[in-house]
Amino acid sequence: MAIGRVISGQALSEAEETFNTSLRPQQLGECIGQANIREKLSIAMEAAKQRSEPLEHILFYGPPGLGKTTLAHVVANEMGARIRCSSGPALVKAGDVMGLLSNIGTGDILFIDEIHRLSTPVEEFIYPAMEDFKVDYTVDSGLHAKTINFPLKRFTLIGATTRAGLLSAPLRSRFGMLYHLDFYSTDELTEILARSADLLKLACEEETLELIASRSRGTPRIANRLLKRVRDYAQVKGSGILTCEIVESALQMEQIDPLGLDALDRAFLLALVNIYDGGPAGIEAIAATLGEERDTLEDVVEPYLLQIGFVRRTKRGREITPQARSHLGLGASVERRETAEPELFD
Repeated sequence: MAIGRVISGQALSEAEETFNTSLRPQQLGECIGQANIREKLSIAMEAAKQRSEPLEHILFYGPPGLGKTTLAHVVANEMGARIRCSSGPALVKAGDVMGLLSNIGTGDILFIDEIHRLSTPVEEFIYPAMEDFKVDYTVDSGLHAKTINFPLKRFTLIGATTRAGLLSAPLRSRFGMLYHLDFYSTDELTEILARSADLLKLACEEETLELIASRSRGTPRIANRLLKRVRDYAQVKGSGILTCEIVESALQMEQIDPLGLDALDRAFLLALVNIYDGGPAGIEAIAATLGEERDTLEDVVEPYLLQIGFVRRTKRGREITPQARSHLGLGASVERRETAEPELFD
């Protein structure tokens, strides 16, 4: 069910990633939202420029689709540096990293997405590169093996992760700046959509962009994806101009309700209600019930449901809240009677 999910924060295809890249801001001044992070980055970059030094290593973490990759490219543009990109799963052995590091110049940026998925050998190989800007690289094997101490240019490593808790403590401690990206407000998403609509030369009536923003789960990637779907719907079913009626019809077709919940979100909540009496229920049990991967529920479904107060995490598992019951049109929960053991001296 999660495959091709419209309101997933993950990129759905390379074509969509190309589309998003065309809308991506290039300079810090063009970025919208995350004001605190932008201010800190601005100060750090200005100080580094004045000292003619590379930036400290940076870690961006938070739910998918909030702009971690975008910020990495913005930092590279602002610093006038080249950026080389890779991802944790793509770097399998030390030689993969060596190929990247050997081609990096002074002040350049190495961006590793999903850095929490680095293998242990690769992670340990990166430690001296981050700290001392040198690596010990072993060539050949067996009796002919020899270790070469390879000096590196001073570079900046920017890591991005959706699961900061899975980063090892030694790796996390080597980042000088750690920034948590939070969900965007409806006003910020409306501003982002206005910029995107302008770049796409898309005509919109008043309040249409606010309507899309309110259902975008606080995530710019989802907002731009919905804008693209609504634009296609308006082109085929309407005159090409976004109207409130067109937007409502397009979002209804995508099964996205006024709070931005889709079929998988509602299935998650209904499973808690109908099968587990509102909870508590373990995430593994819910995943098995829905036929979904645990990671999908934890990374894609739960963060937004927790943010809007529809689900509680307890030591015993997940519980649905009265607000979620109300939104689903369900009555108040019926209190479960505890079957306690009789007292010894009743």
